[in-house]
Amino acid sequence: MNCRLVELRNKEVISCDNGCRIGCVDDLEVDTTNAEVKALIIYGRLKLLGILGRKDDCIIPWENIALIGEDTILVNFSLQNARKHRKKGGFFKFF
Repeated sequence: MNCRLVELRNKEVISCDNGCRIGCVDDLEVDTTNAEVKALIIYGRLKLLGILGRKDDCIIPWENIALIGEDTILVNFSLQNARKHRKKGGFFKFF
């Protein structure tokens, strides 16, 4: 099965561990030396309409993907051991 980034962005990511919805794919992490996808990135939710920034991004390693279906992506992943990063703050980061 071939899948383009545009098609991946419309798919919901569901955890196989507890069945909870993690979010939709927003970005990919790609290793440019080997030309392979390393991880799916799901952006954190906005805090107070984005004024207070965002919650941490959720980075799901490619090896944790169990199945890519028509509408969803099933992953062996829990949010407790998530690799997260968020460098930018919200409006108040300037103060």
